[in-house]
Amino acid sequence: MTKVLVIDDEAPIRLLCRVNLEAEGMHVVEAPDGPAGLRKAREESPDVVLLDVMMPGLDGWRVAEQLLEDDRTRGIPIVFLTARAEFRDRAKGIDIGGIDYVTKPFNPLELAPLVRSLLARIEKGEGDDIRAEKLTELRLLMESE
Repeated sequence: MTKVLVIDDEAPIRLLCRVNLEAEGMHVVEAPDGPAGLRKAREESPDVVLLDVMMPGLDGWRVAEQLLEDDRTRGIPIVFLTARAEFRDRAKGIDIGGIDYVTKPFNPLELAPLVRSLLARIEKGEGDDIRAEKLTELRLLMESE
């Protein structure tokens, strides 16, 4: 069973993720802030992390950096789930080491297929390809503006 850690300070967002991911047979672990998210990631070893950027105290950027610096959590794919939709924020998320970047508001029905697709590609060794594709998408969007 796929285990997803949702780190977001907004309880309604965590609930939305939980309901939709559990309906698709995934196990969801929640954390309301960055420090709790880091603890849960180390304790639970999730298959993927859905991570909000704008949280009080320890924001999502720092959480991602700490996850990627820790040998216990380095291999966990990070999907940023945030209202920050500017190009530079998206680029920062991918540059830090995120595998994808979903902007709020989002379609909750698309979360499980996204997680499954990303994990299947990562299992095939395509993690770097996914990140390169996201950066190319961003460049194309910037050029079309």
